[in-house]
Amino acid sequence: MTSIGNFPTIKTVTISYAELIDKAADLSMQIEQGFGPNGLGILSISNVPEFSSMRQNLLRLAPRLASLPEEVKKELEDPHSRYNFGWSHGKEKLESGKPEMLKGSYYANPVLDKPTEDDSLIQRYPNFCQANIWPGEALPELEPAFKALGKLMLEIGLILAYHCDRYVSRCMTVKKGEGLEQILLHSRCHKDRLLYYFPEQKSECLQEADNISSWCGWHTDYGSLTGLTCGMFMRNAVEIPCLEKTAGLHIKTRDGQIVKVVFGEDEIAYQIGETTEILSRGSLCATPHCVRAPKGDNTLGVDRSTFAMFMQPDWDQNLKLPEEVHLHKELLPPNGTLTFGEYSEKLIGKYYHQNS
Repeated sequence: MTSIGNFPTIKTVTISYAELIDKAADLSMQIEQGFGPNGLGILSISNVPEFSSMRQNLLRLAPRLASLPEEVKKELEDPHSRYNFGWSHGKEKLESGKPEMLKGSYYANPVLDKPTEDDSLIQRYPNFCQANIWPGEALPELEPAFKALGKLMLEIGLILAYHCDRYVSRCMTVKKGEGLEQILLHSRCHKDRLLYYFPEQKSECLQEADNISSWCGWHTDYGSLTGLTCGMFMRNAVEIPCLEKTAGLHIKTRDGQIVKVVFGEDEIAYQIGETTEILSRGSLCATPHCVRAPKGDNTLGVDRSTFAMFMQPDWDQNLKLPEEVHLHKELLPPNGTLTFGEYSEKLIGKYYHQNS
């Protein structure tokens, strides 16, 4: 562990791909260190075949997507899903309550272009059940690159979920078909997000100099597992190393300490979401996190691209809430039962305009 700026910098607990695919391997120590009650809610998988090239292929498309003509991007928006499909910019609100104008997103389901034909479900759960919106001729490379990386990260995440189930089964009974692996294997709700962080201007750099969450506000993922690529920094479409060591992913520990977390460009990181914390009764723990922008004159014009794979239960998966709810207390009844669809609808309303 090193210290950069005011916050310690910690490398993620890492599991090699060869270890991960060995289902007889005992990975309980790594799972506990990364995902357990005293962990950071994150670990990474190294040496995944073909991952590095897939990451490069997709992340290089993010600036091109963000620079498409405004009228083209408008056609890629989906207000009915509260911008949870297609292009979104300036619609999401996290801890500040203000729209996040420095972050653009492109959402799609990497497995199913249209999860259901049931109109009633589309109306009830538009953030899961809408059809994907692809840019087509405006950026034809996006769909195949997006789906390829999304499916790979889902495949790796499912193997990780198997090992999480083995770890959780040491302290609670995991009924057949109710473990994390099986819940995610049969879900139609997985969602990927290509993220583009716009360069800060000089005035913004000065204004946000001490703001840890200047690129992405504090939040906790509400799904099960979030796969995450290492960010790619670019200036004028040319990849560069991160010029400012305090920039990047920051996590708040269970005791309130803030740390910067790093992992390699050739690694896939996975973070625990709130739903997994609920289902595991706290054996696996979610943590709040944010993204800090670089600051200083030498970072002007620097943008960042990354890709997140949100692995989520199906919309009708029941979640039995614990006796003590420490997340979203104002929305969630202790000892209650909600479907994942109902749970997510309550939370999405916090982050987007209700009537958007």
